[in-house]
Amino acid sequence: MKKSCIAMLLAGGQGSRLYALTQSVAKPSVPFGGKYRIIDFPLSNCANSGIDTVGVLTQYKPLQLNSYIGTGQPWDLDVSDGGVYILPPYLGAHEQGSWFTGTANAIYQNIAFIENYDPENVLILSGDHIYKMDYAKMLKEHIEKGAAATIAVLQVSMEEATRFGIMNLGEDGYVCQFEEKPKQPKSDLASMGIYIFNWKKLRKYLIEDEADPKSSKDFGKNIIPNMLNNGEKLWPYRFDGYWRDVGTITSLWDANMDMLSTTLINLYDPSWPIGSRSPVCPPTFAGEKSEIIHSIVTEGCDINGHVENSVLSPSVVVGEGAKVVYSVLMPGAVVEPGAVVEYAIIGENCHIGKNAHVGTAPDGSEGWGVATCGPDVAIRDGAKVPAGAMIYNGEEV
Repeated sequence: MKKSCIAMLLAGGQGSRLYALTQSVAKPSVPFGGKYRIIDFPLSNCANSGIDTVGVLTQYKPLQLNSYIGTGQPWDLDVSDGGVYILPPYLGAHEQGSWFTGTANAIYQNIAFIENYDPENVLILSGDHIYKMDYAKMLKEHIEKGAAATIAVLQVSMEEATRFGIMNLGEDGYVCQFEEKPKQPKSDLASMGIYIFNWKKLRKYLIEDEADPKSSKDFGKNIIPNMLNNGEKLWPYRFDGYWRDVGTITSLWDANMDMLSTTLINLYDPSWPIGSRSPVCPPTFAGEKSEIIHSIVTEGCDINGHVENSVLSPSVVVGEGAKVVYSVLMPGAVVEPGAVVEYAIIGENCHIGKNAHVGTAPDGSEGWGVATCGPDVAIRDGAKVPAGAMIYNGEEV
């Protein structure tokens, strides 16, 4: 089953900077944008780009993610000569085995899976970014440039460049140097963590890297620098669309708010659908006293209060007299009558009690932040949760 290109999707991250939201699920499973989960975006990009074979590498708390992906049907990846495959770490008959110790090690442990398809090229993706991207265009440029590897890059400000892996280019336009979070960046081209490799080349470097006891087993820290040191041709693929790394509470909240603007990322483009495994719910009901302003409200919601500049996932309940402003409510969240939720992220199946108050509007203070309640948290009647608070399941508030 020879393939021109298959994808390997790294989806095993713990997402520790999302704190309570990833207490029981991997980061790619976190709900996003009302209707989706984070992993829907790279899976949809693969399907829309004509890449029909995707290995999903899982590790941290994979049960919900495995169940969600299933056969890949929501993304049209349930094909007979490819499809989507869950690839956890495993223990061989004569091996000690271990968890994936880095991004490169994760691919190394799945060389046998890749070899089964004998691909010319392998696309390496992360499962925690929000964006729409045609990988077919990137693959075409990769082949035309005769590159051993092509790295997707995004132009950022020089101030932001200190937070990224930065690609410096030679006169021929190829990558000549890679700097990880440089204090004084020479370029504004930041790596997006999306790579296309010539498989035969990558296989060689993975095997060599695995044998190096000093290696971090990481693409950015080891594989890319090693290829550069050996004079391999690395090409930068420039991407100018919407892209967000949602690895922190603030970035996740920001990206959800971005969904309220079709000029940033258009989810209504029929030529590039974003698939999801949506629950079967009744239509949304808006009561006589409800008021919904500039918000995303998905199926199964019961709205009897005020909702403004917010993103509501399926089966959310907003009681009479309740107020939800600049907030993200994940599936099954309940806001009781009289409660106020503002500038907050409310996890799955949370219960906000009557007349409770979660979060506050920005006031310019240094300690301000998005208030966050993890899945299944219960906030008692009349309780107050301040800005920047992080409430985990099992805590009493």
